[in-house]
Amino acid sequence: MLRELRPGPRPALALAGAAVAATALPLAAPQLTRIFVDDAVAGAGIAHLTLVAAGYLALAVAGQGARVLTAWLASILAWDGTDRLRERLAGHALGLDMAFHAGHPPGEMIERVDGDVVAVADFTVAFLLDVVASVLLLAGVVAVVLAVDPRVGGALLAYCALAGFLMARAQKLAVPSAARSREAGAVMYGHLEERLAAVEDIRANGAGAHMVGRFHQVSAAWYRAEARDARVGTVVIAGTSVAFAAGTALVLGLAVWIGRSGALSVGTAVLLFQYAQMVRTPFERLIDQLQHYQAALAGMARIGVLLAERPTLPEPARPVPLPAAGPLALRFDDVGFAYADDDTEVLTGIDLALAPGETLGLVGRTGSGKTTIGRLTLRLYDPTRGAVLAGGVDLRDADPASVRRRIGVVTQDVQIFAASVRDNLTLFRPLADDARLREVLTDVGLAGWLAGLPAGLDTPLTAAAAGLSAGEAQLLAFARAFLIDPGLVVLDEAAGRLDPATERRVERAVDRLLAGRTGVIIAHRLSSLAKVDKIAVIEDGRIAEYGRRADLAADPGSRFARLLDAAGVTR
Repeated sequence: MLRELRPGPRPALALAGAAVAATALPLAAPQLTRIFVDDAVAGAGIAHLTLVAAGYLALAVAGQGARVLTAWLASILAWDGTDRLRERLAGHALGLDMAFHAGHPPGEMIERVDGDVVAVADFTVAFLLDVVASVLLLAGVVAVVLAVDPRVGGALLAYCALAGFLMARAQKLAVPSAARSREAGAVMYGHLEERLAAVEDIRANGAGAHMVGRFHQVSAAWYRAEARDARVGTVVIAGTSVAFAAGTALVLGLAVWIGRSGALSVGTAVLLFQYAQMVRTPFERLIDQLQHYQAALAGMARIGVLLAERPTLPEPARPVPLPAAGPLALRFDDVGFAYADDDTEVLTGIDLALAPGETLGLVGRTGSGKTTIGRLTLRLYDPTRGAVLAGGVDLRDADPASVRRRIGVVTQDVQIFAASVRDNLTLFRPLADDARLREVLTDVGLAGWLAGLPAGLDTPLTAAAAGLSAGEAQLLAFARAFLIDPGLVVLDEAAGRLDPATERRVERAVDRLLAGRTGVIIAHRLSSLAKVDKIAVIEDGRIAEYGRRADLAADPGSRFARLLDAAGVTR
């Protein structure tokens, strides 16, 4: 994190110069106050006193100007650094596997990638502007007061040391409460995001009252964490204010006592009083930033935890590229699979083999393991036992970029981004020129739709702006697969939620996509498996039946034949 936040040498030097000026100029101002008071007591003329007062005003204005410059430079450097940290966090999160994202909803990830970084950015600005400048100012005040009178300076130094010790102790109490508050906030945002995404289903099924009750529970937990954090901060601030008042009274009392003996002039006593007051300002700034410090420490800890997460799919030491062209063979060799948090296998003894260009239909009840087989084919998970091979290469040894390029997927849940048609097709990658994009859209039957868009490929792709129906979105997903020209395609319920007319368009797109490619089709509608070469019936994570479709359909005693009869599909 520190490497990401560290500025370059020139900006750091400019900031250091501004911070020194913002510290030195306020330290010089009380010296003019002493001169003014002593000279006034001695009977100096109005012109001389006016000149001293003008000098004091110039120092005050210059000090404020230096502080503004310091704030501006600190903000620029802090946001540059935290933006680099955001990029690193976002890239790291996107590189984590489905096993991680399944347990961390998008709302929580937004809070962890952006919210925690905002806390760090706020503290970085405060640290450069208030903490560093305040420490410099405190050191300067103590040094000047020690030079004026060692007795008063020693008392002030002891007071500052005691105040710093008490602040450090208070910080140890305050940071855990801030961490709990930020954690509760992340849970709240994750909960809210999930419920907002499912608002239609919640309303349609009358689950609103339950969801509101759950929302009250989550928000109440956040409120309690925030309230505890606020109580701790209030106690710290109140205690520090009392200590400041006592310290100022001590320094002023010493100055008056020493002044009565004639060792100090009236102006020097005023000077010491001003310096004692100046000690209060940096301490108040430090206390004021304590809450930022708490939030930043909690945010840094959570950022560290996120960066410490490692993909469960290790990068191969010597990546092997999949065959660059042509259909890919696919083989499951005694594959077993269990999720990381559960030792119970959800797939057991899966043996499948597809020659290049063959297609396989996976059928079975919901939860039987069909989608898991598809995800293993895409290497979204690794098997816990056995091996999955594509093009003769174990996917654990395959080059990840090659896997993404040569194995495509189309699901029923099509993700549409708030971006142009071009970016939604290429997923923001420079894959092809516009002519190729138009050709692909024509191949899947979207030429008419594209022609009707006001800005063509530059049209923002939202349902409102582009008139995108569910069927057109599904065809767009097929166009994405066409664009990478894979050798192996996984179709997971790609036509599961479409009307019959749109389904026919999708089936034509499926036929074109599978031509000359190996395919794995997961489907509940058995009619969509009429043209596959092989069928695997999956039950409870095992292959209950496997063979060529024609043979299984012709056997009245086969499970697949009984499924066809039950669904009313011609064998």
